[in-house]
Amino acid sequence: MTTTTSHIPEHVPESEGPDGGVAAARPARLIHTESTTEIPVHLLFREEPAASSSAPPAEVKLRPAVVGHRPPPEQAEQPEKSAKSAKSAKDDRDTRDIGLRARPSAPGVDPEIAERPARVLPGIAGVLAGTFGAAGCAVTAWWSGVLPPLAVEALGVSAGTGGLGPAQWASFAGAGALGLFGFGGLARGRTGRAWVLELFGRYRGTVRATGLLWVNPLLLRRRVDVRLRHWRGDPLPAADRGGVALRVAVLVVWRVRDTARATLGVEDHQGYLRACVEAALLRVPVAAPGAGRGAVQATQDALTRLVAADAGPVGVEVCAVRPLRVEYAPEVAAAMHRRRVAALDARHRASVVGSVVDSVEDTVTRLTMRGLLDLDDYERRTLVKDLTVAFCAGRGDTGA
Repeated sequence: MTTTTSHIPEHVPESEGPDGGVAAARPARLIHTESTTEIPVHLLFREEPAASSSAPPAEVKLRPAVVGHRPPPEQAEQPEKSAKSAKSAKDDRDTRDIGLRARPSAPGVDPEIAERPARVLPGIAGVLAGTFGAAGCAVTAWWSGVLPPLAVEALGVSAGTGGLGPAQWASFAGAGALGLFGFGGLARGRTGRAWVLELFGRYRGTVRATGLLWVNPLLLRRRVDVRLRHWRGDPLPAADRGGVALRVAVLVVWRVRDTARATLGVEDHQGYLRACVEAALLRVPVAAPGAGRGAVQATQDALTRLVAADAGPVGVEVCAVRPLRVEYAPEVAAAMHRRRVAALDARHRASVVGSVVDSVEDTVTRLTMRGLLDLDDYERRTLVKDLTVAFCAGRGDTGA
């Protein structure tokens, strides 16, 4: 913070006395602190008339100075800045909350479609309800007198004589409905399987429990396999970094994570997964046949990330996408085969020539250093030529 001082003289001279002499100056000091930026000071001087010429110099009396203190601009603007910052923070928080509320849980899928557990009862409840319903029907039949004679004799009771009246029909309807609901809602839950329940087209929950259960028989059940699954498709079109057409067979490891979205979000989640794999192969350059392990791993990682991002919104979790077989497309297979053969032949010839040159150099050097031959330049060139032809012919005969 910059300290500002007012233009006020440090010494205020006293008034001249009657003898014309100038009295000694008295210092009038003002204290300036860092919190003071501008201090307007008005010093009003008033002289007292001297009684005689021999009187001492008149004392200068100062009226109380009126100091107007004004806060510095930084402090004056601080409350306004604080109010603005608080308002902006509130606006940002409200905007963020609205964005979170408006943002769907998965792009392209209804945010209301999300897996949640369905309400089911233990299977014993259905068994008891069905048993009571069947017993109620039997008692009503005996009461109305429609119980078969063999059943009456087996039970050792006398046949009822109530007849089929409104009460008997109501009892039949209630007991029958209880029995149908009790036995009709029994279901067996298995490990790795789930049911997606719907009531008149509305999602009512997912059942992942195992064992004997009772599910409302009015609900439509859709069985979904939630186990870890492998899918190996036919060769699909792809391309390498150079744009050469390829055919790639991939292995996809996946499973259903959200049964509601996988069943209700798309018509067929397996077909959707296949479409995601095809799209990823067209967008990611695949390592060409014969590429190194690092290139193959990079291709696998890129495919896995892309397919997982595309299939995630529909409740499908993709664990890995592995290229199993990579080959050139039929239209370029012959040309690429000739190219690879030519490259292999060129590498083979280079290795043969290099080994022959090394052998000739070693032979000539050893003969010369041991003193077995004393050759001039012409004889040395002739010997090198003959040895080169001999070594090349020998390697050609052995197939090296």
